[in-house]
Amino acid sequence: MAKLVSKTYGDALFELALESNQIDELYGEAKQLLKIVQKNEDLAKMMNHPKIVIEEKQKIVEDVFRDRASREMIGLMVMIIAKGHFNEFDGVLKYFIAQVKEHKKIGTAYITSAMELSLAQKDSVRRKLLETTDYVQFDLIYDIDPSLIGGVVIRIGDRVVDGSVKSKLARLTSELSKAKLQMP
Repeated sequence: MAKLVSKTYGDALFELALESNQIDELYGEAKQLLKIVQKNEDLAKMMNHPKIVIEEKQKIVEDVFRDRASREMIGLMVMIIAKGHFNEFDGVLKYFIAQVKEHKKIGTAYITSAMELSLAQKDSVRRKLLETTDYVQFDLIYDIDPSLIGGVVIRIGDRVVDGSVKSKLARLTSELSKAKLQMP
């Protein structure tokens, strides 16, 4: 159900953004709103509280976001509240952001290395990703995992390129365990 709600409202927002030529504006706004919603647990609790009537929740959203969000985004929040789906609002925003990124050919790559990469290494990874994919830009998210020993693991969507020493050692160990020693 949650994915259906996110998809339905996310697609509607995406279509509105395309039709009104507001992709960049609503994309930036959605990223900011997502941060606000994720950081403010009290807002989510209040919007999902069963004893606060829908009209009051809608008025709160309109008052709080009046000068901080577009009428399109406020309208979306009001509609989601009316349908009782505010607990899915962050999913709607994430879905919309993903749609815009796909539309604009912006990829997200998760790069895990054994140690912090230098700026030159990060730039090299970014350039290589741009050369080998259809994306024109990347959001790069770095993580460190010392257990990799060396090398990097890159994940883009459901594709993984594992160039870590750890995985190479595991493959070598597997191959050696299958090989039979031949003695003359």
